[in-house]
Amino acid sequence: MRLLSGLLKSFVQKGTLHVTHADDERVTYGGRQPGPEVALRFHDKKAERAIFFNPELAAAEAYMDGKLTFEDGSDVHAFLTLFSVNRAPLDRHRVQGLLRRIWKAMRRRQQANDVASAKKQARSHYDLSTDLYRLFLDEGMNYSCALYRQEHESLEQAQINKLIHIVAKLKLEPGMKVLEIGGGWGSLAIMLARAGADVTSLNVSPEQVKIARERVSAAGLDDKVRFVIEDYREHTGSYDRVVSVGMMEHVGVFNFDDYFNVVRDRLTGNGFAMIHSIGRMTQPGTTGPFFRKYIFPGGYVPALSETFASLERCGLWVCDMEVLRLHYAYTLRDWRLRFQARRDDAKALYDERFCRMWEFYLSAAELGFVDGSNMVFQLLLSRERDAVPLMRDYITDDGRDLAGRLG
Repeated sequence: MRLLSGLLKSFVQKGTLHVTHADDERVTYGGRQPGPEVALRFHDKKAERAIFFNPELAAAEAYMDGKLTFEDGSDVHAFLTLFSVNRAPLDRHRVQGLLRRIWKAMRRRQQANDVASAKKQARSHYDLSTDLYRLFLDEGMNYSCALYRQEHESLEQAQINKLIHIVAKLKLEPGMKVLEIGGGWGSLAIMLARAGADVTSLNVSPEQVKIARERVSAAGLDDKVRFVIEDYREHTGSYDRVVSVGMMEHVGVFNFDDYFNVVRDRLTGNGFAMIHSIGRMTQPGTTGPFFRKYIFPGGYVPALSETFASLERCGLWVCDMEVLRLHYAYTLRDWRLRFQARRDDAKALYDERFCRMWEFYLSAAELGFVDGSNMVFQLLLSRERDAVPLMRDYITDDGRDLAGRLG
């Protein structure tokens, strides 16, 4: 208990943490500055020791295993909010700082995303029951950042906004060939086809492709959309447009050049690409141990410096860049609340431990966009400097037209 108490005393600067330790001693930490008030109880001394040495992973596992529970109306989201607003003191702690340096030194091993590993890692997350995702996603099954015109716009409308915004950026003409890298459950492919494109969509998740094909057939677009179960590095061909949403985060930092080289090589001479990815506004870092072990093995959120350095090496023009700062926070908030409302259904699909893991995931991810360094960026990339229209006004103008026709 002594080691953890020392860490908590230095860590909790904002808000208050009431802890009932495994020996039943109740101690209050913090209270010096305004912030969340959280009460928790440990049921295992080993869990306390583990949290001192690796708080991000061990706290998640203690909660998942029932060795850490909450009291007095507190819950995991309140606990993670307390953690989130106190990030800086934790980073300055000697042991925690050393741990982060070790993680960074191991990045190459953590992200050895060869083709076989990338497929296995993606399937570990995306081949979960589609019924699970239906519990909290919008009707279109979009599993990426939405675009909110207002903070409390409906999730359904915000996801339609996002799709239309992306299609508008692509400046499509009837019959254009579009390659989608990372197709999800097919919503973007459907929107692209409705806008007149012939779409080839790559995905390594058979479960997602099965559902996506059903949705495309139901929309009467079988002749416009083709789903291919391939890694982006396995595909060949030439396309007028390339679009990739929520895929770069799975590439791994040491494969950025491979990824952008594929994007470049799949484009026709005057074609261009739209890349949508989570990014960080800080210097390059690492993937947290909980996300790396349980949620997105092999995943990594790129820094802008890493992204642009790779683009320079690959010889691609950055014709446009847009940063969505708060939109994913709103998206994850809506996912979290929807999941909580259907938690019993999720438990029927899996079990209590899974539900706790998923709660931890959605809350931690949301707070990374509220108090952390995460945001979303969208890039327009081309081989030629004049491939994209001279002024970006076309995005707004075409977006209004598309919203009227497709929204």
